[in-house]
Amino acid sequence: MTMTTALTTRPTKAQQAGVDLLRIVRINEEIKSVVGVAFKINIMALNAIFLAKRAGTAALGFGVLSNELRVFSQDLRDGMSALTSQIHGCVTEVSLVLQDIRHTALLRRAVELSPIDRGRDVLAAREVENERHAERLARLRKQLRGALDDAFRMVELGGVLAKSAKIEAAYGQSFALPLSQVSGEFDGVVEEIRTSLEALRRSAFFTGY
Repeated sequence: MTMTTALTTRPTKAQQAGVDLLRIVRINEEIKSVVGVAFKINIMALNAIFLAKRAGTAALGFGVLSNELRVFSQDLRDGMSALTSQIHGCVTEVSLVLQDIRHTALLRRAVELSPIDRGRDVLAAREVENERHAERLARLRKQLRGALDDAFRMVELGGVLAKSAKIEAAYGQSFALPLSQVSGEFDGVVEEIRTSLEALRRSAFFTGY
């Protein structure tokens, strides 16, 4: 960024950083919600495995799929934990960007009031550092979006497992009804997570506008 640009930085940069911070907080809240639902799947899967054991050979396939859903629940929670770490990184970087903007504004006013060239050199160095923070934030946006895409693909697989469990439930003979109810609940909660992640992938935070 040139000195001329440095002296005419638009206040909308601060507004944009503030909006970014709000969007990150919302993403984090949604991630915490997904973790809660993933934990619910784990409990449901344990109950389903117990039910499948009671049903015996008629529910062998259902039992295997329930165990896979339990593993999926753990994988999803691990994935969400990684996302949370990345979100914290984004919060840190946006906070630094906001700090840069405030400090640069103060320095700019000092430079305008003082004829000393040294102040302009410091301001130029500050602008270079601002650009570095902005670039790091851009990389974090990209990494977070990639991690969300990975989580979304994982949930798509969870959806396949849940739908397969619904099919297997039909072969549960006298246990077919309770197995169908459980598999229907699996399908519902996985769909709930899929919808949440899909909405997060469309967050304006990733476009930066």
